[in-house]
Amino acid sequence: MELNNGYIQKSDDEDRLSMLTDDVLLSILERVDITTATRTSVLSTRWKHLPWLFRELTIDVREFLSVPPPNPIEVGHMDEAMASLTKAATSFWATTRSEATITRLQLKLYLVNTYSDVIGPLVSQATETGTLQDLDLAILDEKEPDDCYEEEMRQQARTVDGFFSAYPSVLRCLSKLELYNVCFAEWDLHHLLFDCCKQLQHLSLCNCDAGGLSPWKIQAPDSKLSLLELDFCCLGKLEVLCLPKLEKLRWDTWMFPLTPLSFGVAPFLKELNLICGASVHHQGFDLSKLWIKPEGKLLCAAFKKLRKLSLHGIFVEFDLLWMMVLLEGAPSVEIFDIEIWEHPCVVDTEGRRKTYGERTNPSWNIAEFKSCKEWLLKEVQVTGFSPMEQQLALLRAVMQRASNLQTIVLKHYQPCDYCDEIGALPRCERLPPERVFPKGKGEQDAAVEQLIRDMPDCNVQIIFGN
Repeated sequence: MELNNGYIQKSDDEDRLSMLTDDVLLSILERVDITTATRTSVLSTRWKHLPWLFRELTIDVREFLSVPPPNPIEVGHMDEAMASLTKAATSFWATTRSEATITRLQLKLYLVNTYSDVIGPLVSQATETGTLQDLDLAILDEKEPDDCYEEEMRQQARTVDGFFSAYPSVLRCLSKLELYNVCFAEWDLHHLLFDCCKQLQHLSLCNCDAGGLSPWKIQAPDSKLSLLELDFCCLGKLEVLCLPKLEKLRWDTWMFPLTPLSFGVAPFLKELNLICGASVHHQGFDLSKLWIKPEGKLLCAAFKKLRKLSLHGIFVEFDLLWMMVLLEGAPSVEIFDIEIWEHPCVVDTEGRRKTYGERTNPSWNIAEFKSCKEWLLKEVQVTGFSPMEQQLALLRAVMQRASNLQTIVLKHYQPCDYCDEIGALPRCERLPPERVFPKGKGEQDAAVEQLIRDMPDCNVQIIFGN
């Protein structure tokens, strides 16, 4: 079906909006949800064919919840939303789309009741007839991780497995998959993701595990997966044995006692984000081990293709020169992002020290971290900057080491709602000047002068941001 981009003959009953060309009307409809688009199509014969011309389509079950959305979202709310979604999707696919192809469908749904018996065949048929190219599928669950029991997560896995087993053609065009609250101890998830999903590029798992802190090994030499995201996934260990196309791995919050991650073949890995609330009782990933020299050599193989390195939540009084080890192990990094941590809302009590251990402040000899590799580093970003000697020493060391460095961006602390709630005084009122972000041209010029001392030929641009 071709777009009607030519002259439109005006009739007596046409309004000005309907006189617009198809491409303009499509750009309007693509900005609303599928329900509104479908309802609009039945109001006028001029609009009737337009929804079937969508190239990209989003069907999100959360858009079918009542307004405002209920809190918490219970099973009954999910059932009602899926009933409305199923009705809208059925109406949408009721008209033949033989001449139109959806290049990308973003589908977010709940697997409750029997609605998948309707949605599954619709998506399968679109895949088999070639009218659907790429599918981004999210199988949602509204339970918080702390409220999920293992048997419930195993049942969710059986439900998801049942859906894919009933409609295997869905896997052919699956380019992105999001799963929530799934325990795949009884389910061969590896086979599904890496043998059946030939087009999968983006995988996101939230509160998923292999049961009993079991490890998850990924050996997928033919996989196209480039982005792997894990949120609150209690895996005993993630062993990336072979993911040749992996470019980014983000793991937010692991809660287990052993070393969380190891790499084998991941030659295109560019970005690694690890966020952990580890306690002092964790074994095998002792943060104090980051201080020793051999660690840099161990990082080289896994980090040699990283393009951006972010280190957040670094305690304000720590010596920072240990970061040079990571930069030596990742010479291809172009952006180095640091966030300094100083919050009065978290009190260093005896109970906290028993859980997270004593804070240590090691000292360093910069010469220990030198190597012959050329750094590609172009930009350094520091959030929570203050002209403390620890921060200045790191920045000087980086400036002297990184011949390609162009810019240093120094930013203020991010606002903290918890500090505001306890009525914490502003940093300028409770901290000495060397621990406060420099304000005004005079203070900023003084900080720059401290930073570039003994470097008269420094050409690095230093920017102060908010």
